[in-house]
Amino acid sequence: MNEADRDRAVELVQQAYAEGRLGATELELRLERALTATCVDDLRPVVADLPDETVRLWSVGGRLTRTGHWQVPRRLRVESEYGRVRLDLSRAHIPHRRVDIELRLTYGHATIIVPPGAGANTDGVHAAWGRVTCKIPARSRLGHLDVHITGNLPYGSLTVRASRM
Repeated sequence: MNEADRDRAVELVQQAYAEGRLGATELELRLERALTATCVDDLRPVVADLPDETVRLWSVGGRLTRTGHWQVPRRLRVESEYGRVRLDLSRAHIPHRRVDIELRLTYGHATIIVPPGAGANTDGVHAAWGRVTCKIPARSRLGHLDVHITGNLPYGSLTVRASRM
């Protein structure tokens, strides 16, 4: 088991509490079980009944584009082997204060455009032969969107910038 598995379980439990699906006692119990888990099998019952709304976008050689008024999920996983990815969040409907985007780009380039005032943390992105360029602060202004980007780009690159609106 790696730390990402444990972190993911803790985050799901905390999100369920914030949404009112768990009480304080249940929160404490589940957090303790998640933090003391020694294998992935120990984590499964902690989050088994909690929804995970990860949306997966996938392409082998084409383009993945989301622009305009699209519904942004809480968690988005984008996989592209040779294509280009463009996610424009500037006019999208985002019902969350935080959005997690996981990128898996073998080759190619991803561009993520965030609304004014948003922050983007790219510390979790590993680019072996590519590059990561983030032109905005890692933290948002108070009350604005926070985008957390993680993933692996062996030969790909990522650019994160603010909207030009």
